[in-house]
Amino acid sequence: MAMTTIKPALKPLPRAMLIDMDDTILSAYGRPEIAWNTIAEEFADELAPLPPREVATAVLAYARQFWSSAEAAWRMKLGEARRLTVRGGFAALAANGHRALSDDLAARLADRFTTYREEAIFVFPGAHDAIDALKAHGVKLALVTNGAADMQRAKVERFELTHRFDHIQIEGEHGFGKPEERAYLHAMEALGVAAEDTWMIGDNLEWEVVTPQRLGIYAIWIDVHGDGLPAGSTVRPDRIIRSLSELVPG
Repeated sequence: MAMTTIKPALKPLPRAMLIDMDDTILSAYGRPEIAWNTIAEEFADELAPLPPREVATAVLAYARQFWSSAEAAWRMKLGEARRLTVRGGFAALAANGHRALSDDLAARLADRFTTYREEAIFVFPGAHDAIDALKAHGVKLALVTNGAADMQRAKVERFELTHRFDHIQIEGEHGFGKPEERAYLHAMEALGVAAEDTWMIGDNLEWEVVTPQRLGIYAIWIDVHGDGLPAGSTVRPDRIIRSLSELVPG
């Protein structure tokens, strides 16, 4: 006789949710390799004889190294950080025997990348509806996002998020951000809830899983591209989803 697998019942909705913005609600910074390759192709004539793909690979490698240990202050200066990382990528290419590329070209490449990223941002399908449905179910909602005040506030307005949240917390406006514990504690205080009544949802394992779990928050990792946890990762989210729609009771 065949065995029937019974899926465990999902947790009932909490009193509150803290939701990340970039690459959780908005497609913003994911898949940087695609963006860098696209921009490098636009500058192919000026990069010649270097293949655009080789330049993009060098810049991306330097950028990943830079952001792996960058101080939080750099999140307030994204444009400047991108110029620095392109120069770093160019320097790495020169060190490997390729021709030197100018700082002026690095600045223009970085600035074009910034413009391209802003133009390409969109709301993930179903995200607005999911947020509205959660609010209709009585869940208190806080948007908790890192980044510069002007840039992040512009996204909140542009993508009609203001009225959807009971509390909006932008790093650049408050002077602190994830993964500082006070970022989560402040958001919960603003909603009038405790950790055991709260879920955190986002795409960054350190910011949206590790620290929240340490505080007793139920941590949900959103894996929009379906890549799965990084190889060797010791982080264990309480739940993994592909979209916010999965949180809405069916």
